[in-house]
Amino acid sequence: MRKALLYGLWLLMCLVIVGAFLWAPIAKGFLGESSRILFFHVPMAWTAFLAFIAAGIWSLLYLIRGRGVAHDHAALAAVELGLVFCLLATVTGAMWAKTMWGAFWNWDPRQISITFALLFYGAYLALRSSVPDPQVERVLGAAYAVFGLVMAPFLFFVAPRLVFSLHPQPVLNTQGKVEMESRMLWVLAASSLAFTCLFVWLLGLRRRMLALADRIEES
Repeated sequence: MRKALLYGLWLLMCLVIVGAFLWAPIAKGFLGESSRILFFHVPMAWTAFLAFIAAGIWSLLYLIRGRGVAHDHAALAAVELGLVFCLLATVTGAMWAKTMWGAFWNWDPRQISITFALLFYGAYLALRSSVPDPQVERVLGAAYAVFGLVMAPFLFFVAPRLVFSLHPQPVLNTQGKVEMESRMLWVLAASSLAFTCLFVWLLGLRRRMLALADRIEES
């Protein structure tokens, strides 16, 4: 069953790639084929945000449910993967900015906020690696990640909207109406689902690796 789901994930990824480059039309107002990168940039950013929120929830469970190590493993794995997706979103966003705005870095609010997200969760890993006592490391890491339940929504959704941004408008406008061609919307939704499933699969692998490392260290 697990293997069938994995094959389904890779099939979905292949369909997203084909849809992004061959089926979905080019968005109006974008230079060349640059709009196609958004089918990967936006889902990566979404998955990073999802990972950071999941890390905060697992950390909260670790603190209030007897400090189960499994919850800590899940939180740590989620932050690690969230940083990977966040970095990929930053890189793809910079590539798009170079095409549209002429430079990889333009001091756009979204560029600044996602950079702060990278720094914030990078500091989480630095904090954990600096504490020699595993129990203290888990408690401090959990408290930090719980604070991320406030920081992540602020950095991803609030801060970028506090000032004017060159970034394209969201899919939904202020009236709650979809402002995207239907084929583009289908590909974007499928890509978001695919990257979310990829995160879940990688999370399971990383959790098992952390649990195995603990058993080896204890033996």
